[in-house]
Amino acid sequence: MNPTIINKTIIVKEQKLTLPGWYDWQQFKGIKTLIEQQPGVKIFYLDGVIELMTLGEEHETIKSIIAILLGIYFWQKEIEFIPVGSATRESEEKGVSFEPDESYYIGEKKEHPDLAIEVNITSGSIKKLEKYKRFQIQEVWLWQDNKFLLYSLQDNEYKQIFKSQLLSDLNFKLLENCVLMSSQLEAIKIFTNAIQENNQK
Repeated sequence: MNPTIINKTIIVKEQKLTLPGWYDWQQFKGIKTLIEQQPGVKIFYLDGVIELMTLGEEHETIKSIIAILLGIYFWQKEIEFIPVGSATRESEEKGVSFEPDESYYIGEKKEHPDLAIEVNITSGSIKKLEKYKRFQIQEVWLWQDNKFLLYSLQDNEYKQIFKSQLLSDLNFKLLENCVLMSSQLEAIKIFTNAIQENNQK
C-alpha cells in the first residue's frame, strides 16, 4: 500500500544562532559566501563573533507593514526620503557587517543612513546598537515586545528617547497599534486618516 502524503504548510519562525569561537574577517567572508546561498538566512559580524538568523513570517510581516506606514507618513508630510531597506553595512576596519531590516536617508543621501529599524521577534538587546554606532547612524528604532524602543546617537552613545528627533510629530502609539492590526488595509486607512487630520490642524 502506498503511503498517503498529506500536504502541510510549514511556517518557519525566527531563530538565532551564535557560532562558537572567534573569526577573523577573511573567515567571516568565507562563511558569508556560503550562507548567502541559503535563502531566508541573515548573517551578522561584530568583533569576531558571527550570528545567524532565519527570517520567519511574523518578522517579515511586521518589517513590511512598518515600511508601508512610514512611506505613507513621508508622503503625507512631504518629507524627502530615500529608502535603502536591508542594504548591507560592513567594514573590515570597523570589525562589523550587518543588515538592518529597514533604513532611510532623510532629506538627501549622506555617507550613512539617518534612520535604521530592526525587528526583534524572538530576542533582542541594546547591545545590538553597537554595530549601528560604528556607522554613526543617528537614530535606531528597535521593534521589540510589540512596541518601539527609540535610540538617538548623542555624544557617540545611544540614549533612549521617547519621541523621534528626526520625525518629531510621528505618533508612535498610533504607529504601534496599526502595525499590530490584523487587517493591513484597515491599518493603512486609519494611519493615513490620522495624519491627514493632524495636517489640517
